[in-house]
Amino acid sequence: MHPVTRRAFLYTAAAGAAAAAGGRLPIRRAVEFNMLPKSLGILERFGVARDAGFEEIECPTTPDQSEAEQMLAASRKTGLRIHSVMNQEHWRSPLSSADPAVVEKSMEGMRTSLHNAKLWGADTVLLVPAVVDPQTSYAQAWERSQRQIRKLIPLAQELKVVIGIEEVWNKFLLSPLEFARYVDEFQNPWIRAYFDVGNVALTGYPQDWIRTLGKRIVKLHIKDFSYKTDPTIHKRVPDWVPLLEGEIDWRAVHDALAEIGYRGTATVELAAGDAAYLAEVNRRFERILEGV
Repeated sequence: MHPVTRRAFLYTAAAGAAAAAGGRLPIRRAVEFNMLPKSLGILERFGVARDAGFEEIECPTTPDQSEAEQMLAASRKTGLRIHSVMNQEHWRSPLSSADPAVVEKSMEGMRTSLHNAKLWGADTVLLVPAVVDPQTSYAQAWERSQRQIRKLIPLAQELKVVIGIEEVWNKFLLSPLEFARYVDEFQNPWIRAYFDVGNVALTGYPQDWIRTLGKRIVKLHIKDFSYKTDPTIHKRVPDWVPLLEGEIDWRAVHDALAEIGYRGTATVELAAGDAAYLAEVNRRFERILEGV
């Protein structure tokens, strides 16, 4: 969607070759705004993220214009680019609902997110497209969500903001083949995949999903996953754990990302914490990108 200069092409080719050879992936490290200390103001939270070593940030949908302007000012003052918007309404009000009022609330949330992105200079809005539940079949979730997302494409194109579809634990898009098909059916460059490495670890292997999705991936979420034993039921249950302490094969993820030539931003999505905690998260994040 953007012209590529000869210098940029040579840099990208060199970076891809280095990554494929086992070097550091040419990926920018970002942090979720909600991971930053909630006791601090917006500017101070941005400053903590910058001082911890992060290069970019992902911010939530912000309907309040004054607060959105504060986000923009904090980004400019700290030099920490807002690269993506985490849409907030899709869980409470899924696009797959049979209730028109619920769907409209979800659509309004997406319109706000897209305008936030334009204001902040972000190039992506994350969207969980649908939820399968006892009232909504898989086929209904597929058809209803696609119908509504197609209505958002003209605005996304006008604002030049990609809608990144994310796979989550919503009983929907349960395989990489399905995810690829779902995105491909839009036949539109403004609809791509926002791939969460941890969300697929329960039933699959992220490196497999990465290779299948390939160039469809516009952004990444990074978190680790493991099982713990629940003594009350004497069974292993899924759990989120610190980076590099779970069951994800990060070297395999590194190699898959190098293979598809991914060179965008990856955002850690973990629990909130203080400055020391965030610095440690960033250190582990860097080790993943280095292929350690």
